[in-house]
Amino acid sequence: MKHTITLINGDGIGPEVVQVAVNVLHAAGLSIDWDVQLLGLDALSKVKESIPGPTLDSIRHNKVALKGPTTTPIGSGHKSANVALRKELDLYACIRPVKSIVGLDTRFANVDLVVVRENTEGLYSGQEIEVQPGCVVSLRTMTKHASTRIAHKAFSWAEQFKRTKLCCVHKANILKLGDGLWLDCFNCLAAEYPKIGYEQAIIDALCMRLVIRPEDFDVLVLENMFGDIVSDLCAGLVGGLGLVPGANIGDNAAVFEAVHGSAPDLAGRNTANPTAMIQSAVMMLRHIDEAQAAQHIEGALFEVLKNPSLRTRDLGGKASTIEFGQHIIARL
Repeated sequence: MKHTITLINGDGIGPEVVQVAVNVLHAAGLSIDWDVQLLGLDALSKVKESIPGPTLDSIRHNKVALKGPTTTPIGSGHKSANVALRKELDLYACIRPVKSIVGLDTRFANVDLVVVRENTEGLYSGQEIEVQPGCVVSLRTMTKHASTRIAHKAFSWAEQFKRTKLCCVHKANILKLGDGLWLDCFNCLAAEYPKIGYEQAIIDALCMRLVIRPEDFDVLVLENMFGDIVSDLCAGLVGGLGLVPGANIGDNAAVFEAVHGSAPDLAGRNTANPTAMIQSAVMMLRHIDEAQAAQHIEGALFEVLKNPSLRTRDLGGKASTIEFGQHIIARL
């Protein structure tokens, strides 16, 4: 099957890791027309917009995008292109699988969970008011609509990929109205998915349990800010952000991206680890019903990662970004 997919190279190391992922997909025999578009600092420097209209139009038309990391300045500067992209396309569900990789020496060897994060509300909605000099109020918005649809997405995703239990994470003991609403939405829907075990966890207790027995968890569902923090924590359980994939999915489009930063200090050095980008591409292939190709690429990637000498430098190996991709292609 031939696919047309939007391709966003991103900033910093983005173009390097994206190119390796594209090369691997091509070597796997996939037929893809890449619709290359701009986003982030790259777009800002070329067309004076961090989120150009043609990029949004491309994703709306193609329904699927593969995206490299983009840079967001801390404090001042342009707003996050990632956040804006999710808002514009209503990519309300961030899905980040986290799984131990055989052969990599990490603190835990049996992690296999998925973090599902609500993408559109909470503090990340960016509603801030300076009520007087030196006093800023940040508004945390929670709605029944957004909470219900992320609950549906999480339960249905769990069913589709044969997951067995779901944990709704909250802070309703303190945030009684906002997280109380969130919890009520999940409680109401749980009965509609009898095949999926259901539990609840307060966010601070969850974090403690994650770093003691992460194998106890399967699917975690969190509001925006909690999800952002916990998904990075979970990535650390299996070796870091350079290894895990991510997707931002709505009802009409999906963007698959490496969840790590753009690492501008490493740009152009041919040393970045493209594993997360390749894993995100694999996740994308499953989304577009190319499961067999996804399995082949994933298998080749894991075979390479088993061999310490073939890994990139961040994992103790000597391979460059390009060489790492070539090792995967050789196994395909």
